[in-house]
Amino acid sequence: MSIASAKPTSFATSQTPPTEREALLRKSAHSFCQSLLQPPAPSALISEYFVPFYPRITEHGPSWATSRLPFLGKTFIGYRGCEEYFTKLSKTLEMNMSKDTFPSIDGFVVDAEAEVEWMEHKEKKKGKGVVSVVGQATFESIKTGKEWHEEFIYQFSAFDDKGRIGHWEIWADPLSAWVAVGED
Repeated sequence: MSIASAKPTSFATSQTPPTEREALLRKSAHSFCQSLLQPPAPSALISEYFVPFYPRITEHGPSWATSRLPFLGKTFIGYRGCEEYFTKLSKTLEMNMSKDTFPSIDGFVVDAEAEVEWMEHKEKKKGKGVVSVVGQATFESIKTGKEWHEEFIYQFSAFDDKGRIGHWEIWADPLSAWVAVGED
């Protein structure tokens, strides 16, 4: 059979069924993202969706932007650290998310075998499983009231056996946030 005459195979039909671990990680990340549409208090969010020991949140961004955007460029570690992230974020920006912010559960990309490493109390730890998703929402500066719409990427990793998130990483549009927040 020549390549030209081969019938295309649908990705959906050639795909192997998800493993239990894949399904658990996808469901966990999707559920967390859905909770952000009408978020509970940060303490409830962290308690429900994050590992009980050593949870981490990192919103990536340039170090020069931290004077206006104090939640950027730092990994917030532990329960109190994660609460601090939400406090700094909420004092700076308002997230206006809707039902269209995230794709359906099938839009969450899972690699249950991806290996991740992190340092925990000066000890190297390893885990498996990464979930990524692209979202979009409107954000508003608390200080100036300026709004902008952006796409962002969330990556979840270091899950425990129950599917609780160990590390939430965010890649967003810090330049738009910087401009919207205005002068120091």
